[in-house]
Formats: sequence, structure tokens, C-alpha cells
Amino acid sequence: MKFDKLLQDSLQDFDANDHQSNSANTPLREDAFDLTDQEKINRIEKDVSNILETLGMDMTDDSLRGTPKRVAKMFVQEIFGGLNPAKSPKLSTFENKYKYGHMLVEKNITLYSTCEHHLLPIVGKAHVAYISNGTVIGLSKMNRIVDFFAKRPQVQERLTRQVVHMLQGALETKDVACVIDAKHLCVNSRGIRDVDCSTVTAEFGGAFSKPEVKKEFLEYIRLETAF
Repeated sequence: MKFDKLLQDSLQDFDANDHQSNSANTPLREDAFDLTDQEKINRIEKDVSNILETLGMDMTDDSLRGTPKRVAKMFVQEIFGGLNPAKSPKLSTFENKYKYGHMLVEKNITLYSTCEHHLLPIVGKAHVAYISNGTVIGLSKMNRIVDFFAKRPQVQERLTRQVVHMLQGALETKDVACVIDAKHLCVNSRGIRDVDCSTVTAEFGGAFSKPEVKKEFLEYIRLETAF
């Protein structure tokens, strides 16, 4: 399947046949994967230590001594782990044998990301939907797609498009949509400090750009969850 090859391409984040824009790509250098994870951790550990020392922290204190290494491992292995193409979710698809022809919606997907402008958290929910073109995908794979792209320095607009493009490639259909509603701590906890505001972004592909289909999707999102 053409998208399986795409997942191995470390610098591509969307269907190679989609030439709309490069804005869905995470800005990465060509040598982004030359260093091993451990080499990156070693470098970041020194940088974090320098930052804390510059701020005046006593790095010999028991509470702070291990902080640079903990932060470095967190950056590489956890909150920015989605930069590593080896962690791309495996997106096996299956024949739609039950002939389900309506949209499938996976809503309230918990999202933790990091704003690339201030490196502060983005916390929210993603709602993803598609209409089968003959194939279906496991429900958890949609959660994994959101998590994969969220775990990198991000802007919400790009994240929304990346989720849609990857699912479009896996299912070989344009009929995919994503809505994300999230709080940005760079707005909520600093600057204007508006604790109540959130940011909503949306990408509607294929049939979801039709007003009646878009309306149906948004109505599904508003439904109360069963449990």
C-alpha cells in the first residue's frame, strides 16, 4: 500500500500525492535524525543544566541535580517522541465487510501537545471522523494518530491538518475530518492570562466540506457520551 512507504519517509507527514501545501509538514532539518536518541539526550541534558544555572539555580542541590537528565529524557522519549518516524503508528486497514456507509466518529480523544512558540502545554480534545471508501481502520489507530502528531513542538492548525492527511492516506479517501478544541497555556498561564479561552481548529476533507455532512459531524460531537 502506497501509504506504508510514506510512513517510512522521515521527512513526510502527509500523502505524497497531496500537493496543496507544505504547511502540514513539521519544520525539520535534513539532518534531524543523524543523532541517536541517547546522543540527543546527552546534548539536551547539558543545555538544560546551563539554562538552570544561568537562572541562578544551585545545581548541586539534591532536588535539582537530576533535573537536566529527567528533562532531556522527557523531551526525546516522551513529549517530543512524535518527531521520531520510527514511532509512526502502524495503520493496518481492513475491508469494510459490514458495508457500513455512514460516517464513523471517534470523539473526545484526549490531546497533550506542546506549543512550539513558548514550549508550554496544549491540552484539549480531538474529534476525528471518516466515511469508508471500502476500507476501515481500528478505532484506537485514530487515537494513536492524534497522539503521534501531538508529541512534537506544534501549532494547532498544523496538528489538525496532519491528523486528517495521515488518515486520508491510510484509508485512501479524502472523506476525513478533524476538529480540535484545546487550551494553550501560553495564553492561559502567561501573557494575557485568559484562563477560560480555548482554541478551535477544523479540517474538512472530501464529503465533509458539504454543509449537510459537516453539520451531521458537528452534531455527533455535541452528543453526550454514553458513560
